Amino acid sequence: MSQDPSNDFAELAIPPDARAQGGIEVLRAAVVDGAVSVALRRSFDDPATWGRLLADLARQAARAYALETDMSEEEAVERIRAGWEAEGLDPGGLN
Repeated sequence: MSQDPSNDFAELAIPPDARAQGGIEVLRAAVVDGAVSVALRRSFDDPATWGRLLADLARQAARAYALETDMSEEEAVERIRAGWEAEGLDPGGLN
């Protein structure tokens, strides 16, 4: 059975340290038809750990923009922050 190439999933490689030492995947996200599709494990006893994880993801994304575009890391962080604030993450606004 041949697979339609338009339905291929372009996944990232496992991080080298996770491949070498093992670990537990806590988050997988993909863009599907322009929307974000997410699978995650609760993983942590304290939800504050998710806040630290999200902050780390933002820093890593900003670094990627700085490496791959003309945008500085600081500019990218500010754009990420603006997107976060525009999304209005508050308990009453979650759906």
